[in-house]
Amino acid sequence: MGKTAFVFPGQGSQYVGMGADLAETFPEAKKIFDEADARLGFSLTNLIFKGPEEALKKTENTQPAILTVSAILYTLLAKEGIEPDYTAGHSLGEYSALIASGVLGFQDAVYAVRQRGLFMEEAVPAGKGAMAAVLGLSADKLEQVCAEASAEGETVQLANLNSPGQIVISGTVRGVEKAGSLAKAEGARRVIPLAVSGPFHSSLMKPAAGKMRIVLDKLPIEDARVPIVANSTADTEASAGDIRNHLIEQLYSPVRWVESVEKLRGLGVDTYVEVGPGKVLSGLIKKIHRGATILQVHDGSSLKTVCERLKEGA
Repeated sequence: MGKTAFVFPGQGSQYVGMGADLAETFPEAKKIFDEADARLGFSLTNLIFKGPEEALKKTENTQPAILTVSAILYTLLAKEGIEPDYTAGHSLGEYSALIASGVLGFQDAVYAVRQRGLFMEEAVPAGKGAMAAVLGLSADKLEQVCAEASAEGETVQLANLNSPGQIVISGTVRGVEKAGSLAKAEGARRVIPLAVSGPFHSSLMKPAAGKMRIVLDKLPIEDARVPIVANSTADTEASAGDIRNHLIEQLYSPVRWVESVEKLRGLGVDTYVEVGPGKVLSGLIKKIHRGATILQVHDGSSLKTVCERLKEGA
């Protein structure tokens, strides 16, 4: 039998009410929600369950919210004896993966991503940065386009290499607009501006990375029990020192998701379990690793179904 990877979603997968059924059904879920509220000093739980959506969509709230629900779902899988051979997460999801790999405790992780969200918001003034998804252009070609657009004093670079033919670019508003126009001229099928509050995973995030280093240096980070494939290197890592450095780099480096999934495939993974709200990663993995088994755990009923399937497989 092949190996299993748990993959954890990033920003954009949140919705009001996520995890509410888990809190009603499982004491472990209620305990983790309570721990999040205590560590952050406000009721994150209330915001997740009741909204308003606009407040939940703020980066500094979205990040701890998704991480909390993902951590609960992982805890409930582990309680059933289901553990991964590898973990990976998309951007913010890397912190959820670190919990599953035994690198960070939940309370430290939820605090870290709340700070990460605040620092990302502060790094670039509102309206100065942008991101856009480019469809139907190769990474090499798009890299040339970004270099050309940046040559005129703007900043724009590859941010998320999500799937073959879907790459997100990030930078200044003008840089992203210019690269978008050039990409269309080079044959891109579509360029879709993203509704985000900043130019994430670009060099404009370096001020946030400096502040994040100070936060992470104060937190206990352990060697990984379960190897994690890092966003910034698309390679497995287990040493606490490497993980700490890559979490800093991750803020201003591209998320190398295509290569990360290809790495997992090369390691013998044939089953992916998306642990957390939404199905974004499942859709991306389908395009990268055709024929793999892809499962999603996002609420009580999907948890039951996936546990039954994985136990049958074992």
